[in-house]
Amino acid sequence: MVCKLYLVFIFSFVHLICHSSQQETGFVYNGFDQADLFIDGLTRILPDGLLQLTNATEFQMGHAFFKQPFDFDPSSTLSFYTHFVCALVPPTFGVDSGHGIAFVVSPSTDLSYEEQAQFLGVFSNETSSSSSHLLAIELDSVYSVGVDKLENPHVGIDVYSPKSIESALPSYFSSVLGKNESINLLSGEPIQVWVDYDGSLLNVSLAPMEVQKPNLPLMSTAINLSEIFQEKMYVGFSAATAKLTSNQYILGWSFSRSKELLQTLDLSKLPQAPPVPRKEKQKKQVPLVFIVLVILLVVLVLMVLGGAYWYRRNKYAEVREPWEKEYGPHRFSYKSLYKATNGFCKDGRVGKGGFGEVYKGTLPLSRHIAVKRLSHDAEQGMKQFVAEVITMGNLEHRNLVPLLGYCRRKGELLLVSEYMPNGSLDQYLFHGQNPSPTWLQRIFILKDIASALSYLHTGTKQVVLHRDIKSSNVMLDSEFNGRLGDFGMAKFHDHGANLSATAAVGTIGYMAPELITMGTSTKTDVYAFGVFVLEVTCGRRPVELVLPIEKQSLVKWVCECWKQASLLETRDPRLGRDFSSKEVEMVLKLGLLCTNAMPESRPAMGQVVQYLNRDLPMPKFSPSTPGIGAFMPVSMQASSAIGVSILRNSSVSLFVSHTILDGHGR
Repeated sequence: MVCKLYLVFIFSFVHLICHSSQQETGFVYNGFDQADLFIDGLTRILPDGLLQLTNATEFQMGHAFFKQPFDFDPSSTLSFYTHFVCALVPPTFGVDSGHGIAFVVSPSTDLSYEEQAQFLGVFSNETSSSSSHLLAIELDSVYSVGVDKLENPHVGIDVYSPKSIESALPSYFSSVLGKNESINLLSGEPIQVWVDYDGSLLNVSLAPMEVQKPNLPLMSTAINLSEIFQEKMYVGFSAATAKLTSNQYILGWSFSRSKELLQTLDLSKLPQAPPVPRKEKQKKQVPLVFIVLVILLVVLVLMVLGGAYWYRRNKYAEVREPWEKEYGPHRFSYKSLYKATNGFCKDGRVGKGGFGEVYKGTLPLSRHIAVKRLSHDAEQGMKQFVAEVITMGNLEHRNLVPLLGYCRRKGELLLVSEYMPNGSLDQYLFHGQNPSPTWLQRIFILKDIASALSYLHTGTKQVVLHRDIKSSNVMLDSEFNGRLGDFGMAKFHDHGANLSATAAVGTIGYMAPELITMGTSTKTDVYAFGVFVLEVTCGRRPVELVLPIEKQSLVKWVCECWKQASLLETRDPRLGRDFSSKEVEMVLKLGLLCTNAMPESRPAMGQVVQYLNRDLPMPKFSPSTPGIGAFMPVSMQASSAIGVSILRNSSVSLFVSHTILDGHGR
């Protein structure tokens, strides 16, 4: 009898030693129905063996620790290995939830004083934990703003605080695909997690249930945990909820101090996590109020759509008449001009005149245009005006600003011309923000405009009188070539026709003295060109009332200087010394010749071209020659009379005077 009792004692003692040795080395739980754990908060062990850390209760936390501490004596080799399977199940499919779980190595099982939400029941604030000797491997399943550098759902290694020393988006290395595949932590599907520490290197790996442990870890960081751990440390799990909740489960858990002694989880024996609940579709009787609201909403939507259609239709509405069919190729749609100018936005406005504004636009194929918007109410003479616009568009000369076409809307007329990137000449002559042209540039521009006028007077089927030649109507293309623009005052007539009845129009200072008595002719264009020549050469405007009376009239002043043998002194001082004295004198005399008070003494534009090109010598004349320098300006009273005459004529071509310009509104 004594022998039997002795054997039983010996067997129990050996079993106890083995059991203690096993607990000291590690453990394995394929389900937790027989597990000896310390749990608190929301954590509980379900009848089927699931370890549930949290549920749908807000702002709570739960902990589960293996009851026996492990010896992590810094004097001995410090290592541990664990493998667990978890499932993070949202309360409802497609609803945001959180906040995830953490595998924890802590010197205490009492973490009840820590905080919920993004602190996962492990930390008490954003900078530290109540116990600095703590390691947490977190599976954060929500967007945590300000806590971690990866604000998206992530896996992190936390030491001392919730700010991870290393973090990564949840994924695993697929040896089949040779790359990382992402994992959705909140899918509700079981996820395998491995945490391996060999004394110097901490590895964390993830994988779906059906995948073996990856060859490459998700994170690997060198760390000396002997400086962090105390001699006795507890291992377990922590989770917490906030306004967002989820059901956090641990299905199985294996832990060991030795890699060789880590027991394998039997995945086939693990309990099943509950599936993600889906919203139940309940058939509800639609209330009458809802039906009425839907009907009102439909009516409102139809009204909005109708209003939008009406607005869009009127937004691009145009005025078209049967007689315009023959001008189809020169007719632009308002929609195309609206889009080309970005809705006529203020940033694209390049000029503004008394009768309208000018906008830069870009047509398909990157063609740049200038669009002049003119307000008008008169329909009388519109057919004739459009015909003249089209005729101008058909003129082909390299020194004319191409007039491309037009568009008509109610109360508005739009004229389209080619865009001149360097603007108008007067911007360079009279505005300090632009560099002053050299003499070589000025003489070339004079030749360009003379050539254009010669073409208008003699090179077309009908004589074209420009009637408003001045520096602001001379445009400069990308190569600084002169282009004559602004055909708003232009007039057509057959060769040899009498134009004495034509209304006198123009700009004061450029208007020939015979305009009021004899009317418009090619000679009045020559006169204006002569003033333009002096304007370009002298760098001043034709009439400047702020100057002393003897200098107010440019034509008279230049002639007086010639009489005093100081003709060259009238040149623009900004020319410096880079000019030909003979050429400047010749050009100044040409300007005086063209502004001769007697029309019959003025040269034709074809002769002017020859004079400028030195193909024909200029006629001999002096400052005392009759008509030279005899400035007889059109008075302001006469100008007013002319304006009345224009209004009485009601001609559309006169109505848009000063408006077509060059597409730049200057």
